[in-house]
Amino acid sequence: MGNARRLPHWLKMQRASGENYSKVKNLTAHFGLHTICSSGNCPNIGECWNAGTATFMILGDICTRACRFCATKTGKPLPPDPEEPAKMAAAIKILNLLHCVITSVDRDDLPDGGAAHWAGVINEIRKINPGITIEALIPDFDGKKENINMIIDAAPTIISHNLETVRRLTPVIRTKAKYDRSLSVIKMIADSGIPAKSGIMLGLGEKEEEIIETMDDLRNAGCRILTIGQYLKPAEGYMEPVEYIHPDKFEEYRLKAIEKGFDFVESSPLVRSSYHAEIHAGIR
Repeated sequence: MGNARRLPHWLKMQRASGENYSKVKNLTAHFGLHTICSSGNCPNIGECWNAGTATFMILGDICTRACRFCATKTGKPLPPDPEEPAKMAAAIKILNLLHCVITSVDRDDLPDGGAAHWAGVINEIRKINPGITIEALIPDFDGKKENINMIIDAAPTIISHNLETVRRLTPVIRTKAKYDRSLSVIKMIADSGIPAKSGIMLGLGEKEEEIIETMDDLRNAGCRILTIGQYLKPAEGYMEPVEYIHPDKFEEYRLKAIEKGFDFVESSPLVRSSYHAEIHAGIR
């Protein structure tokens, strides 16, 4: 029903099946882990899981925020699982990953937003998987420096925080998050010396000049890695896309971003935050 039939041909996705897909699915279920791949209805779940990669989501699968683009459940989360760092590290070892991406729901219910748990997960992954590279895709922690510094001190390879959309649309798309607060988080990451990464969605009604302005804002904050993808409605009840951007236009934006000095730019309709993340970490 709905917009699934109206999708242009360039938004067709790989079917979520295959041996490696089943392995990742079964392993995450066995350890009681969550992935943003499934919680967020990511269109690349088939491709990534068949390649043996996944973006793990810590601190549960219930978010304290209710952004209009995101399919993650909203409500009152459970307390953090003290066994989660060990479970995460063990699952990653079994998968034999060279690179892993960790993200989380927003935990506005916790005094530190979950930052100490975050640091514990990163440290345990590295202890059990020496030599692994880690991308931490973090929430904004309300912009509180002491919480963001806990992640920085754990020293993941890359720290990512998504701006999601242009300034004008931020109050419409995101609930509690603020455009300038997100830029300040990215600047804190960049100032620490850890590569800062961010992502935006297109097709929400933004204008081209707003996209260029957003690129400039990110570069001025020190962002080095940028992902640009097409917004797709994750389920019924969420915002409809205003338009589907042609792949040629995504390529134009990629070239403009490279001109502006980003080190890596992934820009095409099905790109999501963690798409080809292992390349950004220098794995291949």
